[in-house]
Amino acid sequence: QVQLVESGGGSVQAGGSLRLSCAASGYTYSAYCMGWFRQAPGKEREGVAVIYTGGGNTYYPDSVKGRFTISQDNAENTLYLQMNSLKPEDTAMYYCAAYRPRPHPSAAGWVWGYGCDFGYWGQGTQVTVSS
Repeated sequence: QVQLVESGGGSVQAGGSLRLSCAASGYTYSAYCMGWFRQAPGKEREGVAVIYTGGGNTYYPDSVKGRFTISQDNAENTLYLQMNSLKPEDTAMYYCAAYRPRPHPSAAGWVWGYGCDFGYWGQGTQVTVSS
């Protein structure tokens, strides 16, 4: 049973920084890709950072590029998201996610992003940025 447990969320003023962590367990193989998503009230879930664990390639949307950095510690099975220059619009619940083979095309609970099919999800950690 794969488990993803996020930590590191909190409240910060605009311009501040936070680092989120995601402890992964239960994998019998190296996750093909992992990522961070966020969801604000009334909005769709948005991918904010993806990393391909083999080659280390990373992807970001323009909204966070240059401010957010995703990284991994393979020895500790931990994924990180360093968030700098935070803005009020970054306020959201942040979720760690990992690749999981989709059992059929219409399976519920999967999100496709940056070439990766995310099917494992953490419980989320809240980030609140005040102006």
